[in-house]
Amino acid sequence: MMKTLLTVLTVSLFYLCVAEVSQLDGQAGEANPTESPVIVSACPCAEDTAENEKNYIQLALMLKGLEAKLKDTEKQFEKKLANLRSEIQGSRVAFGASISNVGNIGPYNTEITLLYRNVYFNSGSYNPATGIFTAPVRGVYYFSFSGHNMSSRPMGLRLMKNGEQMVTVYNHPAEQRYDTGTNGMTLQLAAGDQVYMRLRPDTWIHDNNNNHSTFIGYLLFPL
Repeated sequence: MMKTLLTVLTVSLFYLCVAEVSQLDGQAGEANPTESPVIVSACPCAEDTAENEKNYIQLALMLKGLEAKLKDTEKQFEKKLANLRSEIQGSRVAFGASISNVGNIGPYNTEITLLYRNVYFNSGSYNPATGIFTAPVRGVYYFSFSGHNMSSRPMGLRLMKNGEQMVTVYNHPAEQRYDTGTNGMTLQLAAGDQVYMRLRPDTWIHDNNNNHSTFIGYLLFPL
């Protein structure tokens, strides 16, 4: 678009130059209507020639100035476009995953970070190898999780932000049956904040091909 505009301006200035030269030649001819054409052709007016050269120089300088301004405007436009693309890309943040067909995880005598390796969608901020989501931009996010287990043992899940518990689910021992617990929360995050799930000590969680145990999160809006 910028190159097309520059071309149009160049052509326009060229035609302006031609028109001005034609006008000056016409004025020179009208000023000497009785003189022989041979004499006029053989003896061109020095003042008109100097004036034409001056006009050409001014137009050339004007054209260079316009070209520099157009290049600067084009650079600013490309920079703003790159920033806009970056903002749009940063606002598209979401992931959804399940633990997958692993059976029981736990119980352990220490707390662990859960890995949700069966990824349904990931814009790039969730790492299935570590189970950690890292906020790419400052904003308000929503997270939810579910956990499935055999109630012969308890299940304790914690939604964590930078090492601090946000919300939790705890299924107490009951009769021999499968139970599911869910929870979720809206969180304000800064760029670089980390959110993940932890399994409490001496509890367990279960998943299979039905993908009962899940972890999801997405950006509601940037700040």
